[in-house]
Amino acid sequence: MSQENLLSSIKNLVSIGASIAQTRLELISVDIRIARSKFMNQLVLIACALFFLFLGLVMLALFIVIYSWESDRMLALGLLTGGSLFIGLILTLLAIQSLRTIPKLFETSIAELAKDREALSK
Repeated sequence: MSQENLLSSIKNLVSIGASIAQTRLELISVDIRIARSKFMNQLVLIACALFFLFLGLVMLALFIVIYSWESDRMLALGLLTGGSLFIGLILTLLAIQSLRTIPKLFETSIAELAKDREALSK
């Protein structure tokens, strides 16, 4: 009788362990899908924004150069180039700072696994 109880307990423990592992793997899968979706949305948004900003800047530069063609076209080109480089540098620094603050991947899954480990160690 005690061997059957021990065997039953071991089977129950393995079943619970498999259930926990399955749940955690499903959680990791959901984390991956969410991260991929957010990344793709951000990538499309950034690409569209950059395209239209670039187009707008080119049109603005052409407008300013054509407007000042008779008087100071070199000054206008110089100011536009300097301003564009300055803005580009600032945006690059902001992008680098943003990349440094990206949340850790699988943060929720890691926290849940840590809770499982603490619960099992007691």
